[in-house]
Amino acid sequence: MTAAPAYTVVVPTVGRACLAACLRALAAADGPGPREVVVVDDRPAPGPGLPLAEAGRLRDRVRTLRTGGRGPAAARNAGWRTATTTWAVFLDDDVQVLPDWSRLLAEDLREAGEDVGGVQGRLRVPLPADRRPTDWERNTKVLEDAAWATADMAYRTDALRDVGGFDERFPRAFREDADLALRALRAGWSLRRGRRVTRHPVRPAAWWVSLPAQRGNADDVLMNRLHGPDWWTRADAPGGRPRRHLVVTAAALAAACCLLARRHRAATACAALWTLGTAEFALARILPGPRTGREIAGMLGTSVLIPPLAVGHRLRGAVLHRHAGLLRGTP
Repeated sequence: MTAAPAYTVVVPTVGRACLAACLRALAAADGPGPREVVVVDDRPAPGPGLPLAEAGRLRDRVRTLRTGGRGPAAARNAGWRTATTTWAVFLDDDVQVLPDWSRLLAEDLREAGEDVGGVQGRLRVPLPADRRPTDWERNTKVLEDAAWATADMAYRTDALRDVGGFDERFPRAFREDADLALRALRAGWSLRRGRRVTRHPVRPAAWWVSLPAQRGNADDVLMNRLHGPDWWTRADAPGGRPRRHLVVTAAALAAACCLLARRHRAATACAALWTLGTAEFALARILPGPRTGREIAGMLGTSVLIPPLAVGHRLRGAVLHRHAGLLRGTP
């Protein structure tokens, strides 16, 4: 059997406590270890020291870089561009590789042909066994089926150089991985799924976590600009509810305008449409969940606010990325 290709692990972080568990799991994995572990500190300002000692037997292979809060795409670029290995393996700081991860990774990379630019790990999101999952837990569970998610994704460094790495116009951990994958595929590289498995726990989150998540609608606009409106299908990504959010938001605005114009029947009709749309959205989120008082209250409140927030962020994205054009070779 040929030796496993050398690889560098790149972990972007903003100093979350989960980084310690990530490094511990990586150190405990059986098999050929990474040549280096590059922890990229992307906190906007220096903070408490990172728990690098948790890397255990790999501690002498760990080095850090600082990127000053420029986002995970920039942090990953800073990491892989300093790598001297054939492969760069990206891990998020909130995942934990399984004990056989290094051995299976070596097999994944060894079996990758020269045309293979990336090999994805398989994510497992554990959910509570004693109750139905919350809306936030279900949204995290979707990562198990996500294509090319950089929570655990190995890329050949030649492929990254060929396409220019991650697009740093994506400031969040959202869509930057799909964008990179589509550009790699268009450049002629193939991507495949490996056998290694990584655990992705559901991190604690406030009941309003779905509200700031709506900023990702601006990133969807950039994806549309770069890859065309059918990118959802090619990236195997869920389509979301942009049209429904637009209709519900327009109904609310129309109801207010009609009321100001004293067109009470029209205002009533628009308000009814808004109520029905909001109720449908809230029920779609409540019924699969645990249906506790806290969950129901949170879903009702956020279901009112999400549609206008989503529409607002899409408008912001349209302005911000108005000069972005379709990439050459896009189908």
